Amino acid sequence: MKELGELRYFLGIEFSRSKDGIPMAQRKYALELIAESGLAGSRPKETPMEQNLKLTSVEFDKTLNVENSEDDKNLNDSPVDEVMEDRGRYQRLIGKLLYLTITRPDISYAVQSLSQFMQSPKNSHYEAALNVVKYIKKQPGLGLLMSSGSAEQVASFCDSDWASCPMSRKSVT
Repeated sequence: MKELGELRYFLGIEFSRSKDGIPMAQRKYALELIAESGLAGSRPKETPMEQNLKLTSVEFDKTLNVENSEDDKNLNDSPVDEVMEDRGRYQRLIGKLLYLTITRPDISYAVQSLSQFMQSPKNSHYEAALNVVKYIKKQPGLGLLMSSGSAEQVASFCDSDWASCPMSRKSVT
């Protein structure tokens, strides 16, 4: 074994020490993600996902014969919410966001919701993923704090959306 000194950076996670404990963040990784997504000049978002956003799969749309309305068409008369041609781009973005959830639990729900559509993502799914990146842009250095205080209790919080999944009508907790 070899003494390498105080831990500063490991697997893309930055560590520092303070009197309150050890803060962990992925600032450099978050900034690289923002730059790779081409959103360096965009305005940051306040929330990782729009409130009451209902994302559906291609199979669900086909089952219900959902068609894009005239409002959903862009200038080229092609539907905005059709299946992405390059699904690898969406899959890479979601994979990077999943890695970022190690130190950013605030984006966990949004990333989990978006990861359900990895097989055949639509343009609306990609736009929602870019919204998460814009949210990260607001505070790229946000992370977790391993407290130095002795906490003998574990606190846990739970929320449910009361069967709002349009595909299965099940709750997500």
